[in-house]
Amino acid sequence: METKLKPVDTSIWRKKPLAAYESDVKKSELKRVLTRWGLTSLGIGAVIGGGIFVLTGIAAHDWAGPALALSFVLAGVACTFAALCYAEFASILPVEGSAYAYSYGTVGEIFAWLIGWNLILEYMMGATTVAVSWSGYFEKLMHLFGINPPLYLMNDPITAREKAAALRAAGEAVPDYAFAVNLPAFLIVLVVTYILVRGIKEAASTNNLIVMMKVTAVIFVIIVGAFYVDAANWTPFIPQPVTDNGNQVHYGFSGIVTAASIVFFAYIGFDAVSTQAGEAINPKKDVPFAIIASLIICTLLYILVSLVLTGMVRYDSLDLKAPVAQAFADKGLTWAVYIITIAAIAGLTSVMLVMMLGQTRIFLGMAKDGLLPRNLFASIHPTFKTPWKSTILVGLIVATVAALTPIDKVSELCSSGTLLAFAMICGAVWLLRVREPQLERPYRTPALPVIATLGILANLYLMYNLRTDTKISFVIWCTLGIIVYFAYSRRHSNLNNPTDYNS
Repeated sequence: METKLKPVDTSIWRKKPLAAYESDVKKSELKRVLTRWGLTSLGIGAVIGGGIFVLTGIAAHDWAGPALALSFVLAGVACTFAALCYAEFASILPVEGSAYAYSYGTVGEIFAWLIGWNLILEYMMGATTVAVSWSGYFEKLMHLFGINPPLYLMNDPITAREKAAALRAAGEAVPDYAFAVNLPAFLIVLVVTYILVRGIKEAASTNNLIVMMKVTAVIFVIIVGAFYVDAANWTPFIPQPVTDNGNQVHYGFSGIVTAASIVFFAYIGFDAVSTQAGEAINPKKDVPFAIIASLIICTLLYILVSLVLTGMVRYDSLDLKAPVAQAFADKGLTWAVYIITIAAIAGLTSVMLVMMLGQTRIFLGMAKDGLLPRNLFASIHPTFKTPWKSTILVGLIVATVAALTPIDKVSELCSSGTLLAFAMICGAVWLLRVREPQLERPYRTPALPVIATLGILANLYLMYNLRTDTKISFVIWCTLGIIVYFAYSRRHSNLNNPTDYNS
């Protein structure tokens, strides 16, 4: 007897059946090698990096002052609400794809697509930002050893011209470079790409080693720096509000919130744990544990480092490019600068590794659903069992952009995409609890209506407090994503084929 197929749902709100996720898990070609603590290490590897070593200076100097610790608390709380919701989803749907996959099964295709599209800002552009920061710390390390590389090999063309003009204004004979490239940023991305193509086990082992190094260095900063804290630098703890010509309020409560929106970039990465569910040994239990554990550990370290940093150096005297290293240099602890700089280089390397890893797994999930070309983004290497074509493509894009583009403001754009994704996940997990109460939930978010509501409000509030030009750029990015969805993804979705998901 011939099975009668259900009519094809052409709505942009159509949802991927939960049974299809179970099929994806069974058909996955990825190696399941990640343990509970391996996943937690990946989360810490993604989180600790640019936030501690770069953004602390900008956020404290320009926006929050010593109250930067409160900014980290505020951003951490917003992340915690999202993390608890992520954990429940990860226990139900242990598949690669993170927030994209979770939304596809609950809210609908168009929302899932937009989240997947915005996660490009989080992972790919985040990795690009970190690559440039890595280059800056690498240059600082070379200077420590008396090596002074040429300006045109350490900066993108625009930044190189700006630096050359500043040096000429100071009386130095520096040419106006016709060509410049951030070579260290380009090369480190290629190295990370090679590691990722070789396999998840190799990537995880590399990350574990780096995580041990940088967590040790962060603890070193907290303990040693505490001996050089001057409590007078914490006064006033919340500086009086100051309004600039653009009516942007610095300091005060508004400045704390704006700083929280900026340092939110420092938390990007804990959700990368959920993108590795397809390679976890026991994803239903270990992924929720790793998400929450990595977030708690990193939040505590961030708060302590921010207090030590603003206690060592008055907030309005902090260095904007390498605040932690410079704080120790100002105290005459030159030997400590070597340790901190090397730890920063290692830390930023692991952030790149996990961000690029997460990006390729999200692309893999979207390609399996037909929303991206399958032969490119879902092609698994026969030996390494990794999405090698996608990994190489992501690596080349990140390397090229990092080498040629000044991206000092990209971290805020990364945050905008992540904040929207987090708010959506908080709503989606609540919606699924109402629609599918019978589903097995190895982990259940406590007091879900309260947690989900606070998560939505907190993340949207931080998003609202981003700078105006960041919000405009984000709207343009979302508009481009909608165009791509209607031009390609909607027509190629697996949901258009009744033999795929209908029964």
